[in-house]
Amino acid sequence: MDYEAAREELADRLARREGLSEPTIAAMKAVPRHAFVPESRRGSAYADRPLPIGDDQTISAPHMVAIMTDLLGVEAGDSVLEIGTGCGYHAAVTSEVVGPENVYSVEFSSDLAGRARETLERIGYGRVGIRQGDGRAGWPENAPYEAAYFTCAVPEIPDDVAEQVRSGGTVLAPVGEFSQRLVRARVGDEGIAEREAHGAVRFVSIRG
Repeated sequence: MDYEAAREELADRLARREGLSEPTIAAMKAVPRHAFVPESRRGSAYADRPLPIGDDQTISAPHMVAIMTDLLGVEAGDSVLEIGTGCGYHAAVTSEVVGPENVYSVEFSSDLAGRARETLERIGYGRVGIRQGDGRAGWPENAPYEAAYFTCAVPEIPDDVAEQVRSGGTVLAPVGEFSQRLVRARVGDEGIAEREAHGAVRFVSIRG
């Protein structure tokens, strides 16, 4: 399979359908999604759907990663916190926009965290920071961040994470239990100041 051609085709299709920004399109074209999925699933790596990655977790569909990257509204040099490393794919896409050294990701599963770290190192994203722990606590040692996002659903945006984002920054998360909405929230001086919903989504729930 010609992975590079399949990736280009997918990114171009998403760009037309979703109206993506140039940095997001470039990031989607740059990151080899097939490197993050189990070998037995690599033939489906550029299909626009989630795929299992082990430990009852999934890699998000490419269109969702692209939409979330756009909604985050970050740029080169911005510091970003990710909750839910999974296989590391979403962190790699984010790092193409802001720089690998500016992405900090927390993963509950020690097995997934280890595998993601190895994959990212192997394909050139070794400067992405990965920590094993409870994502609801964030990663305070590297705060404040310009933005934070969740790749897992939360009942509500955790206060600890919102407090680690600069005033004027963004938190993006699937919010809800049985019915989830993708919520983009703006952080103010005293926590979440504004929020807007961006459609129904379905993510695995946060663990911890």
